[in-house]
Amino acid sequence: MTTDTSKPALRRAILGVVNSMSPSERALSSERARALLAAQSLWRDARSVLLYAPMAGELDVWPLLDPALAAGKTVGLPRFDSKAGVYLACQVRDPLQDIRTGHYGIREPAAHCAEFLLNRLDLILVPGVAFDLQGRRLGRGKGYYDQLLAVLRGVTCGVAFDQQIVDAIPVVAHDVQVNCILTPTRWRSCGRRTVLE
Repeated sequence: MTTDTSKPALRRAILGVVNSMSPSERALSSERARALLAAQSLWRDARSVLLYAPMAGELDVWPLLDPALAAGKTVGLPRFDSKAGVYLACQVRDPLQDIRTGHYGIREPAAHCAEFLLNRLDLILVPGVAFDLQGRRLGRGKGYYDQLLAVLRGVTCGVAFDQQIVDAIPVVAHDVQVNCILTPTRWRSCGRRTVLE
């Protein structure tokens, strides 16, 4: 989508494209991506999943929360620990009681929600500004999600609009790649482990 390989320039270009999408286009694309995910055995077989609360412009996976709980899955969301400056994965049992507005105005588990053990997650849905089909991810530049992904165990799935898929993303040593990619039109393995253990 852009030939400039610098992260800031790529981030600006992709965010510009996503911000130009209409709300109805984002909503329809999000619905298609959720339906595609629901058709995957990886989602159906996952006993424990980490979702995310979408920020403005991100593909909306939030409607997966209630059906996942109803299906008996253990569901978590990231919660920002302001003292440590990191995100933690915490369990949500009752969305009405367990979710509050937290850091950066993002919905997250309340303080009473327990942390996940690091090896308890089967599937982690990962937002990003852009991805390439090798599983490389461009985040928002603060490194919070890379820190979280570096300690979690489970299959990681990058979630994005089709407009957020690029040929290649520049990486540095601390960048964590994802195992697969979900967009409104594709489900793709990135050649990394994508089976439940």
